[in-house]
Amino acid sequence: MQQKLYIRGKFKRIIYCPYSPLSILFMYYLGLDLGSSSLKIALVEQHSGKVVAQGKEPEEEMEILSPKAGWAEQRPEDWWSLCCRGIRRILEENTVDPAHVKGIGMAYQMHGLVVVDKEGRPLREAIIWCDSRAVELGEEAYKAIGEAYCDTHCLNAPGNFTASKLAWVKENEPELYAKIHKFMLPGDYVAFRMTGEISTTISGLSEGIFWDFPTHKIADPLVKHIGIDESLFPSLVENFTPQGVINQAAAEATGLAVGTPILYRAGDQPNNALSLNVLEPGEVAATAGTSGVIYAVTDQLKIKDAKRINHFAHVNHQKENQRIGKLLCINGAGIQYNWMRENLAVNNYAEMNALADTVAVGSESLRVFPFGNGSERIFNNQDIGTRISGLQLNRHNKAHLCRATLEGIAHAFVYGFSLMQKDHVHPRVIRTGNDNMFQSDLFSTTIATLLGINIELYETTGAIGAARAAILAHDKSIDFSTLVGKDYLKTISPETENQPYIDAYNNWEKELKTILNEYK
Repeated sequence: MQQKLYIRGKFKRIIYCPYSPLSILFMYYLGLDLGSSSLKIALVEQHSGKVVAQGKEPEEEMEILSPKAGWAEQRPEDWWSLCCRGIRRILEENTVDPAHVKGIGMAYQMHGLVVVDKEGRPLREAIIWCDSRAVELGEEAYKAIGEAYCDTHCLNAPGNFTASKLAWVKENEPELYAKIHKFMLPGDYVAFRMTGEISTTISGLSEGIFWDFPTHKIADPLVKHIGIDESLFPSLVENFTPQGVINQAAAEATGLAVGTPILYRAGDQPNNALSLNVLEPGEVAATAGTSGVIYAVTDQLKIKDAKRINHFAHVNHQKENQRIGKLLCINGAGIQYNWMRENLAVNNYAEMNALADTVAVGSESLRVFPFGNGSERIFNNQDIGTRISGLQLNRHNKAHLCRATLEGIAHAFVYGFSLMQKDHVHPRVIRTGNDNMFQSDLFSTTIATLLGINIELYETTGAIGAARAAILAHDKSIDFSTLVGKDYLKTISPETENQPYIDAYNNWEKELKTILNEYK
């Protein structure tokens, strides 16, 4: 089989030129990955899993509303508009017959809250993952319900997750709360707009801190403490299962065929791990998009740190075959680098990376602490903000700021990884996609060198993984690891001359501890 790659419109398209004229009748699966910065879309071929086209909406980053300090909101209708525009565009620009799309896989930004009335209309803007308004309510619930129950049954402290956000709405917007018919996660809302059916998954409820793992049901003590009527919960479906079909209204809006099934749904980080074939204990995925995430899989319900490390049902979790994703999040990652790009008036990230490469390891004692995107769970939900330290006006320039920012984000990852290692995470390798900050050799090398671990880079995305997951949901006999293995690009190995990296990190960590002491 021959193939040719070219760019058409906004989407990368791969045209297959098979020898058999009968094989032009390809069937496809569509993958969606709704983040807080953009919607990524991928179209893959049914049998091979090869990528036919991919793209994103919008071209620039999606707006995050912040009406008050620490708040972060987005409009659910905007997500749906992006889905409609993106799906229609990828079908039209790649001349795909909608009838040839056999199924849809979906990933979405985790921990958000969407509340709708009986007609399915959003009652307010969605409160998204990085919103910190409900931190105090989560802390109060953790103490009131009991740390022992939360740690051993929910595997998490409530924090500022979906349950706490719903409690905040109940307490602060009682008239609006009284109108709620159902609450949903972001992906649940998009699936609802496609099918007219309101549902969620066990992994989704676990990311909202609504799930009791030992009893395998909704966490009753938490629900009773908040005072939520269980009628507000969506119905439950499995991650890999038919979850409704495209209805007439959605077909007209997206260009998809009526009856096209949604076959898979998961939060973006579990889905990112799936995309990299991180499904079994000891395997670790990492990503550095708007936020930074380390995600390790375990088969144990025992945990040591429920406040700083999160534990969710992985995409392949079952009552009889437990698979728990241990997730550590650093809110200020890519958003920090993007802020620096905009305010340094640099044209693009490639230019920033080139500037950073001109500066030695350690950025000549200039240090950036990238924690300005809301409360950080790794600091027990403190919001310490971003800090730039050691700036000397006659010594440092734009290049130093670029390097110090990359190093600061990398150091934050290493700091977070040290917490996970204390909680029995000992990976052999870290896998990551080629669509985030790990594309920067400087960034990846800094982390690999400080951890002494190889980082494997794959040419995949959450949208590609979601599309392939839909294939797997349709045919369980497919070897998923073979599909992912074809995406391998390269391995970033630790530098042998590691002392400059160690010195730079130690200085950064020492100053971070001083900053944290200010908040005690």
